[in-house]
Amino acid sequence: MRAAALDRFGGPEVLGIKTVSVPTCGDDEVLVRVAAAGIGAWDWMEREGQMAEMIPGGPKFPYVPGADGAGEIAAVGKNVKDHQVGDQVYGSAFMSSKGGFYAEYVVVKADQAAKIPKGLKVEQAATLAADGLTALEGLEDHLHLKSGERLLIFGANGGVGHMAVQFAKRLGAKVLAVASGDDGVELARRIGADAAVDGRKGDLDKACRDFAPDGFDAALVLASGDAAEKALQHMSKTGRIVWPNGVEPAPKVPEGIQAKAYDGIPGGDVLKRMNALIEAGPFHLEIGRIYALEEAAKAQQEVLKHHLGKYAIRIQ
Repeated sequence: MRAAALDRFGGPEVLGIKTVSVPTCGDDEVLVRVAAAGIGAWDWMEREGQMAEMIPGGPKFPYVPGADGAGEIAAVGKNVKDHQVGDQVYGSAFMSSKGGFYAEYVVVKADQAAKIPKGLKVEQAATLAADGLTALEGLEDHLHLKSGERLLIFGANGGVGHMAVQFAKRLGAKVLAVASGDDGVELARRIGADAAVDGRKGDLDKACRDFAPDGFDAALVLASGDAAEKALQHMSKTGRIVWPNGVEPAPKVPEGIQAKAYDGIPGGDVLKRMNALIEAGPFHLEIGRIYALEEAAKAQQEVLKHHLGKYAIRIQ
């Protein structure tokens, strides 16, 4: 099969088109014919080997990256009950020893795959597993967000952020979205944020005071820096702050405020919860750009610049 793979860890130049073997489907796995893959803001770290210790048994070259994607099930393991050949699914293969989604075929653990939610195209679903579960787990499992609470989402125009805005609204929260650029603010408003402000050139203090005069109940922080530090000064004394591991440097948290970093961990339960929320009404998944497989290295570089939503690679 064709894949965007690397023979060694390094810069963008090590990622190129190669012919590799189709991975073997284990008893508790499904083999997916990949239609599209997501481009994560962390993919360059995977390419450089910064997360190699997370690969079970260590990396084997040629190594195929790609944390998430979507396509059609081509084969199922003998112990798999909830999936069958022909199902249209999305899933996660983050740091898998059998390779990721930058390929024509990928093997995914059965509990890390789910049917594509109604209303989403395959390119949109391809970007769901990593960013969507990171957003939902941050809100439900770590912030324990309650209906009516006032939530700050800092970095609301990115892949995780724009999904988090919509999940939070469906959980009943009031959302102030801090985005980047006029286009980011417009997107945040369009997908349902109660208020939105440009974190770089807007009046952030006023926006926070006006929206949460008694302080925010919760905050999901997806980017760090001076603006994030300024916004977090508006937390209530009983507020909670979380951010995904990989937000660097770690946000500066006001003294006495409950705060922690977390990992987005794939699994059947969170994917089912996510599908239920997505299918509860119209859900917008912003795809900033779709690349060809041959452009994988370029996509990994451009996703680090200002953009809206998530980027994807069309595989076949």
